[in-house]
Amino acid sequence: MANHKSSLKRIRQTKTRTLHNRYYAKTMRNAVRKLRAMTDKDEAVKMYPIVQKMLDKLAKTNIIHKNKAANLKSSLAQHINKLG
Repeated sequence: MANHKSSLKRIRQTKTRTLHNRYYAKTMRNAVRKLRAMTDKDEAVKMYPIVQKMLDKLAKTNIIHKNKAANLKSSLAQHINKLG
């Protein structure tokens, strides 16, 4: 167990941040899954900017890597274009 006040505080802060980051990462994954499951092109086109904004925000705050966000946006755009 930690002995210093600062290390105890660091443990508390890390736990809080981990929960926060996990929540937003999971929300993003569910949104991506939902978009990939869509078969209607109009609905997918409406939802894409929302997911794109979410990915950009998470990449900006380093919850996910910027290249991962770019790869996801690219693959989702391809998926939407394939829809008839």
